[in-house]
Amino acid sequence: MELRDKAKNLISEETKCGLVFNLVIKLLIILSIVSFSIETLPDLDAGFQTFLHAVEVFIVVIFSAEYLLRIYAADNKLKYIFSFYGFIDLIAVLPFYLSLGVDLRSVRIFRLMRLFRIMKFIRYDGPVQRLYDAFRSVKKELLVFLVLISMLMYVSAVGIYYFENPVQPETFKSVFHSLWWAVATLTTVGYGDIYPITVGGRLFTFVVLMIGLGLISVPTGLIASAFTKSMESK
Repeated sequence: MELRDKAKNLISEETKCGLVFNLVIKLLIILSIVSFSIETLPDLDAGFQTFLHAVEVFIVVIFSAEYLLRIYAADNKLKYIFSFYGFIDLIAVLPFYLSLGVDLRSVRIFRLMRLFRIMKFIRYDGPVQRLYDAFRSVKKELLVFLVLISMLMYVSAVGIYYFENPVQPETFKSVFHSLWWAVATLTTVGYGDIYPITVGGRLFTFVVLMIGLGLISVPTGLIASAFTKSMESK
């Protein structure tokens, strides 16, 4: 058996060796998430911080080897590199290499990018994979919905601005400031930190809230239907 065939068997989910490999990667993803969370604890012992760094290095080495192995085993290497999974595999290790020689306390975005490792579960977990397939099958419909909700959000922000700006100039300073109210109202969250006090503004809020209640069910229904079809096809 050629070396490339051995590499394919190692990352395949249809061989015993591949199943063990996939299980190890899953455990490392969980370990990485736990390690990342522990690092945020205050007043950690210096020795324990060194241990966590060693764990991080070990995980990055394994993930890097996996990424290179998948490139080597791929029939179309460029297709894998620029695919969704290729991007996730790269993002899982890239923050570590970008942070070499840089104090991560001052470049916190690199630390945050490590959370992308959790998305590697999509490849290794069957139900998550089916959910991903469901999203892909309705991506055009979801895109149309996002465009519609963005337009409605802007119109809502403009409407509440003209109702409330004359009486609450500090709260509704502009349409951009009013967008936060539009987000909280259309999503039916209603934090209560910004709200209308005029009769017109309250009536307008009621209309927007009713529209928001109806819109929430749209993506839920699309995804639920697509997920059911994905389960049936499997």
